[in-house]
Amino acid sequence: MTHVRSEEAYQRIAAMIPSHMIEGLRNYLEHGIPPGSFLTAVLENDFVDAVVQADQTNLQYLWAWAALLCNELPERSWGSPAKVKAWMEARRK
Repeated sequence: MTHVRSEEAYQRIAAMIPSHMIEGLRNYLEHGIPPGSFLTAVLENDFVDAVVQADQTNLQYLWAWAALLCNELPERSWGSPAKVKAWMEARRK
């Protein structure tokens, strides 16, 4: 998947992660808006920092975040700080 474009894709995502995280993820994917510290750590594939930054709900959903990255998000949108930065810069132009 190169882009998350369809509402169907967002419905699949919404079924996987806590509802309070959907808007921040969507803003990041569509508009390059920097996410909060937990979501940034997840997107940068830094699960140690993600655990430190997570609220209690997201701690329980770490497995879902990993599945989301691998199965739903564009490969270019996550994986390292450089990829996350490039994704945001490309969407803000």
